[in-house]
Amino acid sequence: MIRKLLVLFLLGLISGITAQDKIKGITMVAPPSEFQNNPLEKIAEVNANWTTLVPFSFMRQGEPRLVFNMPGQWWGERSDGVRKSISSAQAAGLKVMLKPQIYIPGSWVGDLDFEDDAQWESWETQYRAYIMNMVDIAVEQGAEMICIGTEINHSAAKREDFWRSMIRDIRAMYTGQLTYSANWDSYQKVPFWDALDYIGISAYFPLTDSDTPDFVELLSEWRPIVKKLSKYSKKKKKQILFTEFGYLSVDGCAYRAWELEKQVHQLSINEQAQANAIESLFLAFWKEDFWAGGFLWKWFPNMQGHEGYIDKDYTPQNKMAQTVIERWYGRD
Repeated sequence: MIRKLLVLFLLGLISGITAQDKIKGITMVAPPSEFQNNPLEKIAEVNANWTTLVPFSFMRQGEPRLVFNMPGQWWGERSDGVRKSISSAQAAGLKVMLKPQIYIPGSWVGDLDFEDDAQWESWETQYRAYIMNMVDIAVEQGAEMICIGTEINHSAAKREDFWRSMIRDIRAMYTGQLTYSANWDSYQKVPFWDALDYIGISAYFPLTDSDTPDFVELLSEWRPIVKKLSKYSKKKKKQILFTEFGYLSVDGCAYRAWELEKQVHQLSINEQAQANAIESLFLAFWKEDFWAGGFLWKWFPNMQGHEGYIDKDYTPQNKMAQTVIERWYGRD
């Protein structure tokens, strides 16, 4: 009975929290082919004010060779598609963060590492070309923010000079905001936050493995994380931006998302768990001045580009979580 009363009390608090000036973002998956109907209008309809576009590059683990803007890539990952997607976002009234990312088949970019400086330098030359291509597009199209890297753990921690040099080159030609997306467990190892506008975090903090956790349980797990992030934000004198946040719509979605992804076909659909997890994140962070907002992962353009399990995927489209997003993002 006490637990139920606490849940009702928390729901009452939700109605009294205002939006402030938060980044209310949603990440759009790159369209596989050129679209006729602007898919970003649907993102604007859930009261988002920002979107993230993710033009991937590709490489193999251990090989310092990176390719991007290739004929075989999805249209939305190539330069022409990125340009059209930015203009379409602007037409829908959305600000844009460009978030170029590396995809390594069968691996994770966080494990990317090389044995010697020569390999690192070869990779860095190619990565710089990739990022500067995106900077050119951002300048040309007026994109408001660029995320210069995502979860490249070893490089960020060990190759500080490279990152600072690239940031200086970007600043020389781009007047928008810059961030980097650190994994939830490695943001304290990034040495160049002072050169950026936000501390960016991929916010997949494991909370609880309960199938359908309620707000009391979730907020209890969030409390020490909020305290830790607040302290870090004050130390670095930068707001924290969740460059990614989100939950699969399956049992236990508020725990280790990277492990759930590997067994998603065996898990049961659970829209309530996803909705509760997103609601609790907003309830924990929305009132915090150190939290700049974030970008929900992810939204499929015109329902294209998914991997066949859209009913269990991170997207809130046509699920209980969509109502949660629309309600929070619509606050004045």
